[in-house]
Amino acid sequence: MNLAPYASNPAKTKGRIYQESKSTSRNDFQRDRDRIIHSASFRRLQYKTQVFVNHEGDMFRSRLTHSLEVSQIARAIARSLNCHEDLCEAVALAHDLGHTPFGHAGQDALNHCMKDYGGFEHNLQSLRVVDVLEKKYANFNGLNLTYEVREGILKHCSRKNAKNLGELGERFIHGHEPILEAQIVNFADEIAYIHHDIDDGFRSGIFNFELLETNDFFNKVSDEIKNQYKNIAPEQLLNEILRAMMNLIISDLCNYSLEVIRQHNPQSPEEIRLLKPLIGFSVGMKKHFSELKSFSRTHLYQHIRVKEMGSQAKWAIQSLFNFFEKNYERIPQSYRLNESQPKERSIADYIAGMTDRFANQLVKQYSL
Repeated sequence: MNLAPYASNPAKTKGRIYQESKSTSRNDFQRDRDRIIHSASFRRLQYKTQVFVNHEGDMFRSRLTHSLEVSQIARAIARSLNCHEDLCEAVALAHDLGHTPFGHAGQDALNHCMKDYGGFEHNLQSLRVVDVLEKKYANFNGLNLTYEVREGILKHCSRKNAKNLGELGERFIHGHEPILEAQIVNFADEIAYIHHDIDDGFRSGIFNFELLETNDFFNKVSDEIKNQYKNIAPEQLLNEILRAMMNLIISDLCNYSLEVIRQHNPQSPEEIRLLKPLIGFSVGMKKHFSELKSFSRTHLYQHIRVKEMGSQAKWAIQSLFNFFEKNYERIPQSYRLNESQPKERSIADYIAGMTDRFANQLVKQYSL
C-alpha cells in the first residue's frame, strides 16, 4: 500500500483502550474492520431503516447496504488520495452501528425521550456500541478498536458530551478536524445516501423523470445519457444517470482534494488535525451537490408517505420507552448491569439496538 505521509499508519496508531498483543497476519485497522463485521450490531443493520421501513419492500436500502456502499466509495477515494483504505473501510462499516430502528425519525423520537437524561446522538451511540455494548470478549466490554477508528466513527458530538470523552472529544472542544480518512468517510456517506435515496425514491414511485429533471445537475447528465443511448428502458436510464453522476462527483472530490492537500503539504496525521478540512468539492460541484441534497429533502424526506412512516415510528419508539420505564425488568439483564447510569440510558441502549421488525413485534406483543 503506497501511503502518503499524511495518511494514518496502523504501525503508528494511538492504540486501543485495553492493550492487546499484535496480530501477525493483519494490521490493526484490518483487525478492527473484521471485529466490526462479526459484531451483532453490524448484523442488525440488515433490518434497520434507511428511508423506507424494512417491510416496505426488499429492494430498498437498509442501514447495512448503505454502510457497504459507503465503504466502497470511501475505499475508492482513499486509494486516489493515498490514504489508508482499511481504516476508511472500518469507519464506514461502523459509522451507523448506533442508529435506532426507523431511521432518523426513530433517532429524533429517542432523543426526545432522553431529553432529561443527556439526550441521544446516534454518532455517540455508535461509539458506545463499539466501546461498551458489544459483548464478545472475556477481557473487556466493547470491541476495543483503535483510536483512529473510534475518531472516525464520532462524526458529530455536542461539546457537553465531548467533555466526557477525554482525548477523543478534544477536537470538538477546540474546533480541530479528524484524520483525513474520517473526512473521506464523511463525504462518502453523503455521496452514498444522495444517490441511493434518489434510486429508492424512484423505485417507490415518489420520483419520476419529470420531477428528477427539475434538478439542473440530474437534467444535464440525463440529456447526455439519452443522447448516448436511444430507446433505453427507464430503469436502465436511471442507473446510467446515477452511475455517471457518482463518477463526476467522486472525480471532482478526488481532484479538488488532491490540489488542496498539495497546497498545504501536510506531513503527518497530526498536521491534518490542526488544518481546516482538506476534503471537499470544487465550487461548481459543491453547488450541484447542495442542490441534490435540497431536492431529496424537499421531495423525498418531506413526502407524505415518508412523513407518515416517520410519525408511526416516533409513536412506536415513544410507546416502547414509556413501557420500559414502567416495566424496567422487561429489558434484558445485559442492559441492566451498569448501575452507575440512569435506567433511562439502559432503556435507550436497548431500543437503539432493535431492528425495525423487532421493535414492531414488541409493540404488538405488549399491546401498545
